[in-house]
Amino acid sequence: MGRKLLFLFLLISFTALSQDLEPKNLFSKVIGENIKSYRQNSQEAYLDNDFERADFLFDSLINKVVNGSYLDNFKVKKLSGRKMELNDFDRPIFLMTYASWCTPGSGEIPALNDVAEKYNKEIDIVVLFWDSKDKVKKASKEYHKKITILYIDEKDNKHDHIVETLKHSLGFPTSFFIDENKKIVDVRRGVLHPYNEEYNISFELNYNSFLNGISLLKNFNSDNSNLISKDNLEKQQYLDSN
Repeated sequence: MGRKLLFLFLLISFTALSQDLEPKNLFSKVIGENIKSYRQNSQEAYLDNDFERADFLFDSLINKVVNGSYLDNFKVKKLSGRKMELNDFDRPIFLMTYASWCTPGSGEIPALNDVAEKYNKEIDIVVLFWDSKDKVKKASKEYHKKITILYIDEKDNKHDHIVETLKHSLGFPTSFFIDENKKIVDVRRGVLHPYNEEYNISFELNYNSFLNGISLLKNFNSDNSNLISKDNLEKQQYLDSN
């Protein structure tokens, strides 16, 4: 009887300790508590063509709610068919959510591949597709071999927590910059681009966006002269077209 009581006591203590160690502010929790009001306000802003306010609302959601929360240990699939969890990554993560039918800027994937070539030894660079395996396999051929390609087929996961939380809350393409403890450092939308945007402009805009996020993770002391501002790029694009 004494041994049973001791075992029960240890089990309860271990469970309580595990709960204490689990982050209280999970991404799914903070999004769930705030996404309804955000959607309502942002929809009103878009209906009024107030895009500046819409951007402000998104930035406020990220800076005041999402940043500092911890990414849930979502289950995903690799192209091999093997299931894995996001906690399997033990380094900082640059996670981009995507879909094969999205039309990327002409320099977007090359910029991501360049980042992967330079920083894959320090950061796990991951692209998570909301697609079927066949479509993802075809799209994955454009990506650097050091980029981990994952996918979730929504048709097979209609009630999956990850779909509702990651896909339907912030949309896509969206980039998450996550430290080694799964704490979200920053979240960014994909770079907007016109379809006729020149390759070099698209490449630099996306590369700078990716690099700035990585700098937050690694605290890189990047030389500002290596970063081209969006204003300068747009100015250069105007000069090139006239």
